[in-house]
Order: sequence, then structure tokens, then C-alpha cells
Amino acid sequence: MWTALPRPLTSLEMAVVEANAIALGSTVDFLMENAGRAVAEEATAHLPSPPARVGVVAGNGNNGGDATCAAFYLQQWGYTPEIWLVRPASEISTRAARRCFERVERRCPIHLGVPRAADLASLPLILDGLLGTGQGGRLRSPVREAVEAIRGSGVPVLAIDVPTGVSDPEGLRPQWTVTLTCPKEEMRPGTSGEVHVRDIGIPPDAWHRTGPGEFLFFPRPTGRGDRGRTGRIVVIGGGPYAGAPGLAALAALRSGAERATVVAPEGAAERIQAFGPNLVVRPFGVDRFRPTDVPEILEFVRTSRPRAVALGMGAGAHPETVEALRGLEEGLVGSVPLLVDADGLAGLPAPAEIQGRGDAAVLVATPNGGEYERYFAGSADGPDAEREERARRIAAERRLTLIAKGNPDLLTDGRSVFANDHHHPAMTVSGVGDILAGVTASLLAQGVYPVHAARLATWWVGEAGTRVAARKSFGLVATDVIDELPTVLVAGLDRLHAPG
Repeated sequence: MWTALPRPLTSLEMAVVEANAIALGSTVDFLMENAGRAVAEEATAHLPSPPARVGVVAGNGNNGGDATCAAFYLQQWGYTPEIWLVRPASEISTRAARRCFERVERRCPIHLGVPRAADLASLPLILDGLLGTGQGGRLRSPVREAVEAIRGSGVPVLAIDVPTGVSDPEGLRPQWTVTLTCPKEEMRPGTSGEVHVRDIGIPPDAWHRTGPGEFLFFPRPTGRGDRGRTGRIVVIGGGPYAGAPGLAALAALRSGAERATVVAPEGAAERIQAFGPNLVVRPFGVDRFRPTDVPEILEFVRTSRPRAVALGMGAGAHPETVEALRGLEEGLVGSVPLLVDADGLAGLPAPAEIQGRGDAAVLVATPNGGEYERYFAGSADGPDAEREERARRIAAERRLTLIAKGNPDLLTDGRSVFANDHHHPAMTVSGVGDILAGVTASLLAQGVYPVHAARLATWWVGEAGTRVAARKSFGLVATDVIDELPTVLVAGLDRLHAPG
């Protein structure tokens, strides 16, 4: 049974949910049809009996499609809808929205262009289908003029999903909003009127499990002044093991980081540099990290000005190393997004230390099953609901974002919990956890919100491993997964950003 979510979603999060619903077999037509019917049902609660008139002011996106779909149902129920399409019909942006418009094109009066306040004044209700989710900033023409006409008419307004101009002081302030599937974060008291939440049939797994829609979180350059590839990271690890930090750094580069610098003890640094010329390697100490290395490493990180740091992989569990890693974490948390993996988990800062660094502190922990039990007193056993609540509580108490690797992976920021079961048994091979750490750190460095980075990274690495396993089965090795990351990225972005 569908229930509303406990917190509002951002427009981006909602777009991810919808994309994952489509990947699970829903269609845009199906969702829009359900949305239109829900809006029409809400409208009848605020209309006189049929054949009462109702105004529909629609834009050229899916919000306009929801509005014209609602007009279809209202007309079927005996009402008299009248539609104002503020942009030319040729500019309707999606196939589903066009289908809804064409269905009412010969059934209802259609006005092309912005209405006048006088055109609307005699109506008992106006449906606002101009913008919906994804809007921001000040309104622009012709939507701005349409909003002015609606406000000037004095007619009560039912907004669809999100009121038009919700963040603009001159935007609509409707009496009612019918928001689809869940409240949206942009909606504030005083901007949306009385809010009713309606289900439109999104599958439960689209809310709680990762999917290809996570690629909407990937920060594509806009082409308007940005340089393109961004995000420098520092990977601090190595000592007895050289492969782990090298794999994490290479994965970071393959997932969009501009530069990956590995900080490692001198003996491991030489082996890591042999991985190839793409990595920048900076040696400290001799055979392992020691507390005496901490001030110099912290100064190096400060002057390098990375956008994220990943720490712990391959460093070893020698008591001096654990003490050094703890000192590094205490010095870094709150100053730069910090991902802690493997041996670094033994030195995680206490919640009080993180709280003292302010709410902006970004800390991500990526334990495997054994580390989860050892360092967090978490258990991979028990019913799914219990495991999810336990992980959520740990993340909230420790003030971090948790990626508890397993089957499924549990991803939580202490508020919401997501599961990722998109991987292949052949991926249980040494080094894949380091790849996940590198991809997550790369996304943090590119400005992705921590729990969004966790969701995208786990699905992305899982998809890369699944594709490799289809060719190599249990002959898969970690570097195969790294090589597949760019191919998965191309396919994921192309799928989500294809026209129509």
C-alpha cells in the first residue's frame, strides 16, 4: 500500500524516483494519466456541479500535460474546461504531454497565448499547470504574464504539484495544491495553500532502491562558463598494501575527478606510481604511516586544496598507523568532505567532535560486513526493516553518511535509507570496495550531496561489475570494473537525457 514519504523531496530527487519507476516498467503515459485523474478529482471538490466551467492555464512541459489530462477527465465528467496554452503547441516538450493535449484539442476551447485577467475573472476555479517541479528563480515571459493575469483575476487557484513561481515573490499563491506522490522541498508554508498529496502509481522500489535514475545526480557541465571536468581528490592510504589506494584513485579519475593524488608511505608510493602516469603520488614516511607524519600530511592536504579526501584503504592495522589515521581524520573532518574506508574506520571521530565542526561537516563511512560489525556494532542479520532502521540510527548517532556494503548495500544519512542490490556475485573480489570508495569520493569532490553520491556510486559500480561479469564471469578482477565505469556513465547519461 502506498504511503506518503516522511519528508519532502527536492525536484532532483523526484526526477530520480520517476526515472527509476520507468526503469521498473512504468511509463510516462501511465504516470501522467494517473496524475491528471488525481488533479481532476481534487478539482471537483472546489467546483460547483457540472457543467461548471474551469480554467486550465498550461505550459509546454509535463506539468502542462498533467493539466490537459485533468481537463480531459473533467470534460468526461460533465464539466466545461477551457484551456490557455501559453506557448505554441509546437513547443510541447514531451511525447506524453503532447498526447494529452491532442486528446482535448477538439473537445475543449483552446486559446493559444497568455490569458487576460478579464478572460479568467468569471471562472470559479483555475488549474495552474504552468511549471511544476524543477522551477527556480524569478519567473520569465510568458509565464510571468500568465501569473500576473491569474493573480489579477481574483479567481481561486488549484496548483498542480508545485505552485508556479513558488520561489518568486510575485509567483502564484494558490488556495490549494495537489502535489503528486509526495510534498516537494520547494514548498513552504504560505506559498502553497492547503496541500493534498496524491499517489500516481510509482512502484515502491523506485523510492527505496537504487536504479539508473541515479545518474541524474551526476553533475553535468552546463557549458555556461564552467570548465568542464572538476574535482580534485586526495587518497590517503597504502603501506603494507599498495593496490587499494591505487584502485581508489584510478576509479575516481574514471568517474569524473579532475585529479587524484595518492598520499602513501614511501615504500608503497613507488609501487602505486608504477600503476601509470595518470596518478600523482606523494610519499610520506617510510613503510607505514606514523603519528609523526600527521602534521606534514595535513599541511600538504591544506595546500593541495582538494575537494574531497578518501582515507584508510590499504593502510594496515598497526597501532601506530591507526593512531596516525585518527589524527588525520580529526584534522580533516569539517574542513573538506571526508570518506573513511577500511583501516581508517578504527579512527572515526566521535559524534561530539563532528558536531563541533558545524552542520557543514561531510563524513562518509564505507564499511564492509565485518567492519560494520566491528566498528559500528551493526549486524547484517535480521529482517530488512530492522537492518534499515539499525543503519539509519547508527548514521544519525554518528552524524555521518553510511554505506554499509552487503546484500543489499544500505545507504543512509540518518534520515532516509536506500538499498542497492544491483551487483553480481563475481564482484566479491579484492579491490571492488576500494573502487566504490574512489567513485564516491570523486562524486563528493564534484559537489554531489553525500547520500546522493552514495546512491549513484553503488549503482554505478554495480552496473559496471554486472556488465563485466556478463563477459568474464568469475574471471572478473577489480581493474576490469574500473575500465567499464566510463562506458556505464555514457549509457546512463544518454538514457536519461535523450530527447522526448
